[in-house]
Parts: sequence; C-alpha cells; structure tokens
Amino acid sequence: MSIAMDPRLREILVCPCPRNAPLRDGLPTDPDAEYLTCESCGRSFPVRDGIPVLLLQEAIGGSEADTPSEGPGKG
Repeated sequence: MSIAMDPRLREILVCPCPRNAPLRDGLPTDPDAEYLTCESCGRSFPVRDGIPVLLLQEAIGGSEADTPSEGPGKG
C-alpha cells in the first residue's frame, strides 16, 4: 500500500537531513505504515492526513550524526 499524497509533491520530497536523500514509503519494520523513511540516514517521518511532517524533531530512528548543528543565535 502506498501513502496517498499528490504525486507532484511526492516527486520533490527529500529528507531534511544534510544529505537530502530520497524518501521511501513506510517504516523499515512496517512497509505499510503512514511514514516516509530516508534512504540515507534512516529517519522516519510521519504522514498525517496525507501531509508529510518533515521536521527532524518529529522523526523516529535515524542517525544523530546527520542532525544539523544549531547555528549562531539559535538554541
């Protein structure tokens, strides 16, 4: 089963981690889950009502090494 979302949006989505890798449907343990998983860092992002939530703080799993550091004046 694939996630229902606009095909044009699906074509341009990439992971927000620094590698900007493509996303695949589902979780590594559940390919039918309403998540998009990065092919590079392994983070999984929820899809809510057909809208992907591509915020690193919303992701599950993945590598902390791919988390961008906070810049000056942040935090």
